[in-house]
Amino acid sequence: MRKTKIICTLGPASERTDVLQQLIHAGTDIFRVNTTSWS
Repeated sequence: MRKTKIICTLGPASERTDVLQQLIHAGTDIFRVNTTSWS
């Protein structure tokens, strides 16, 4: 069992579906949405 958590902040660079899939396959546990840079 892995105890280390991977937290990823989502922003404009990660809004594409293929990038999100890569993050999931890389083992991201928690996604945080950064809306301050989105218009």
